[in-house]
Amino acid sequence: MTGLREQQKADRHRRILDAASALFRNLGYEAARMEDIAELARVSPGTVYNYFGYKGDVLVAIVAMEVEEILGDGALMIDRPHHNVEEAVSSLIAHYYDHSLVYLNKEMWRMAMALSIRDPNGPVSLRYTALDQQLADQICQLLKRLQIAGLVTAGLDTVAIGQMIFNNLNMMFMEFVKDERMPLSLLKDRVSQQNAPLLRLICSKVA
Repeated sequence: MTGLREQQKADRHRRILDAASALFRNLGYEAARMEDIAELARVSPGTVYNYFGYKGDVLVAIVAMEVEEILGDGALMIDRPHHNVEEAVSSLIAHYYDHSLVYLNKEMWRMAMALSIRDPNGPVSLRYTALDQQLADQICQLLKRLQIAGLVTAGLDTVAIGQMIFNNLNMMFMEFVKDERMPLSLLKDRVSQQNAPLLRLICSKVA
């Protein structure tokens, strides 16, 4: 019975997030109400408030759902055989960007970023920062894997380089969500061009 209750709880949680994602996209974050989310998710408003204190919590939970899926698929990408540093890093970053708009649109990302900045020590900000750190760690893991494979020069600090790459891709993503007209393809092209010189420098000379 405990397992069934947990499954039902997980199903309700997912229905709430799916409903919120749809409403935030269609109505806008500000216009959507917790009661609207409850109605679309086929649960009571009280149930929504039991899971989430306010709309910001729901939004960051959608971000977390997005990032968790990105990380899961990214882990599989890291485990594949790699033969080229630039191709491996660009593919992982492109995967991050491609998945970033599955559950959120640009307006939702802007709101999530604003909520994380508004209260730097609050739970929303701390969770958002932790998600960013997980993505940065995965970039570092890929570089370490490439180094072990002999594709990245031995002795280089793959953590420092990975964090630098993540900081740039994150900053460029902020520029992307600020500009409603910028296509995803342009974002990926610009980041690949910016990363190319660094990735060529860290390539092992025997690779």
